[in-house]
Amino acid sequence: MTQPIDAADLKDLVPTGTLRGGVVVAPVASALFAVKDAQGNAAGVTVDLLRAFADTLHVPLEIKLFSNSGQATDAVASGACDISFMPRDATREGLIAFGPAYFFIASTFLVPAGSAIQSIEEVNRAGVRIVAIANTTTGRSAARTAPLASVEEVAGVDLMTARAQKGEGDAFALSHDSFVGMLPQVPGARVLPGNFQQTGIGIAVPKGKPGALRLATRLLEDAKTSGLVRRALDAAGFKDAPVAP
Repeated sequence: MTQPIDAADLKDLVPTGTLRGGVVVAPVASALFAVKDAQGNAAGVTVDLLRAFADTLHVPLEIKLFSNSGQATDAVASGACDISFMPRDATREGLIAFGPAYFFIASTFLVPAGSAIQSIEEVNRAGVRIVAIANTTTGRSAARTAPLASVEEVAGVDLMTARAQKGEGDAFALSHDSFVGMLPQVPGARVLPGNFQQTGIGIAVPKGKPGALRLATRLLEDAKTSGLVRRALDAAGFKDAPVAP
């Protein structure tokens, strides 16, 4: 940062003196999901960003791990986390404060081997079982997209992958970038073309903390202009993923 950090904004963002960052983990990486190594440490785009933020602010970092973005939302809303990243939607906007996005996701359905479903529109039929991650933007959008189908929620991508491998579901709702890692684990599965949702993965802080939002926004905008977001995406294996403007 070229400009000095306002002390009041820093106190608003880091009230305990340690930056408590929420990270969503999954079996395979995406532009949002981090993965855990053999020691249980998380690695991924959001981890790289949080480490850089803590270094810039000259504060310690505590990473808190969650199995889905709904859990991360609740942690930020309650003040248990100071900062996190998650897809933005109207439900979350009522709970937490969003800054800019670093990446835009497009969500669709994966269908298992042998499925007759060829399009997103065909998912909207009575008797079709959609599997979605609980309390997520994609899950809510999938339910709106296919009101005739039923939606079954699971806690995380690992459980969704297990369900898909066993054929326990007719359509599995995730973002296109998340399916990159999931597809090889579900032989014969297909990702339906197009999308039923597009939204940004934004930086988020608790509501009612304007200084925290101001500083978090500045950190992420600097990360985009400096090339940090680009490097983090590249390091996670997403060299073709565009950084949000």
